[in-house]
Amino acid sequence: MAKGFLANLKGVDAFGKTTDDVKIKTRTGAFLTLVSAAIILSFTLMEFIDYRRIYTDTSLLVDRSRGEKLSMRMNVTFPRVPCYLVSVDVMDISGETQRDISHSVRKMRLDPSGKEIHGSRSTSLKNEVEKYTEDQPADYCGSCYGGLEPASGCCNTCEEVRTAYINKGWSFSNPDTIEQCKKEGWASKLKEQANEGCSVVGRVRVNKVSGNIHLSPGRSFQSSARDVYELVPYLRDDGSKHDYSHTIHELTFENDDDYNYRKARITKEIRTRLGLDDPLRGTTRTTAKPQYMYQYFLKVVSTHFKTMDGQLLKSHQYSATHFERDVAEGGRGDTPQGVYLQHGVSGVPGVFFNFEISPILVVHTDTRQSFAHFVTSTCAIVGGVLTVASLFDSMLFATTRALKKH
Repeated sequence: MAKGFLANLKGVDAFGKTTDDVKIKTRTGAFLTLVSAAIILSFTLMEFIDYRRIYTDTSLLVDRSRGEKLSMRMNVTFPRVPCYLVSVDVMDISGETQRDISHSVRKMRLDPSGKEIHGSRSTSLKNEVEKYTEDQPADYCGSCYGGLEPASGCCNTCEEVRTAYINKGWSFSNPDTIEQCKKEGWASKLKEQANEGCSVVGRVRVNKVSGNIHLSPGRSFQSSARDVYELVPYLRDDGSKHDYSHTIHELTFENDDDYNYRKARITKEIRTRLGLDDPLRGTTRTTAKPQYMYQYFLKVVSTHFKTMDGQLLKSHQYSATHFERDVAEGGRGDTPQGVYLQHGVSGVPGVFFNFEISPILVVHTDTRQSFAHFVTSTCAIVGGVLTVASLFDSMLFATTRALKKH
């Protein structure tokens, strides 16, 4: 019974066989076989390469992160502004203010040709001041010369007198009359650096809210809820041409993952592959006007990268636009086209980075075609090429036989 069932099963065979005696082999068929094999190999190789290629899917989500911080890494060069005229200040809409940041920012003095002056890092002057302070008597209490005294009631250094003047709302215009400044040689140091430039390099840690970073002259301080700048040393006619021409070598927003060397390296590779370069890298702005203000408006977007091995890397990207004007014109001015303008804020010379946090989260996910997709595509290639070749061969064979009969 089983034998009879197997014999009847042959009736559903979809692959009928022919004997070698009824097969006709031709040169055309051999040529089509070789061409088909070459096409199958080529298409299969391309499909394999496509199977191994990594694709990136991009999706947009609402950024629900709260209470995070981000770091702004910068490398900005000012060829015609000495380091003592560059102050790095941060302010944001939450009310947090960081003035004259020095713990994570390094200022390097540059000679007129743009080369670093060795041994002139921002801490060198501080070390000289500390040495001067150590030589003073233990009970020494310097005068603040009418300025707002600190909690100790004493101003033992020129910088402390200067700060007291600023907090009082006075301009620190004549340091030669201050005892502490004369002993430290403060005025002579300023004159020595008059023709120098400055390179500002470092990281600034800020809240993940809208705010701005100032690279401007003097030290900002708060008076009647307004930011005031000590501009007298910058605007003083000392015979040197100071202006805020600058070159931005690097300006990036980083997450905590960028402090991990391995994650930072992978993130950099992915950003390079996706073409997510820093839009301000290599930007150079020049001016001959001493009271010139540059403003950059940055839209910061949180960005996540999901790798093939399941890692989640957090980073940021941003877009940038810029605006510049001569603040010597005050609140009014004209465009090159003769259009009259009126500014709501008079402004101060310097470089200002105004950043705003976008509520959008961009997620880049690395994906690859599945193995099942590769097998299915390969089978389709083999079957399709052989079917088309068989049809073409049948047409050629039938045509040749018909021509021979006639």
